[in-house]
Amino acid sequence: MPATLIIPGFMGSEAGHWQRHWLKNDPSSTLVEQDDWHNPVLIEWMYQLEASLERNPGAILVAHSLGCMLVTHLARRLSATHIGGALLVAPADSEAMTKNDKRFESFTPIVREPLPFPTIVVASHNDPYMSFAKAKALAEIWGSGFVDLGHAGHINPASGYSQFPEGFILAKNLQNLHAVA
Repeated sequence: MPATLIIPGFMGSEAGHWQRHWLKNDPSSTLVEQDDWHNPVLIEWMYQLEASLERNPGAILVAHSLGCMLVTHLARRLSATHIGGALLVAPADSEAMTKNDKRFESFTPIVREPLPFPTIVVASHNDPYMSFAKAKALAEIWGSGFVDLGHAGHINPASGYSQFPEGFILAKNLQNLHAVA
């Protein structure tokens, strides 16, 4: 069974976040830790993710928010061949975020090409960090499966998601896709 790499977004996943619960409930999961969760720099975050992938080839990535953008940027690198699949939950619109805060600039522009590994995007109609229409359009460009979670905010504890059991099912589907490939 491949490892699961948990990839938080900006500021990490706080206590009570579904990604933290995932880490407790799935012994095959590992957190991709960043040196500075409050000042995201794409190349530095990518280095940490690539190091984790080197230790866990074939891993299923479970990313949230800005972590989703990290995964899509990694798709252009050789290390993408080590990715078994990626669950991209509530991707953050780094282009829009950069207009208000230059800390997100290294995560722009958003990748707009097919991703070379199986992916599923999970989006919400009222996510303050990316419009539903943009999330759906990006999923189509990336060649991702798409899950409409309805009005689920940013799919985090603030919007009632301290647990995300659907995520386990979706990640299992990615594992099955990888096993067939």
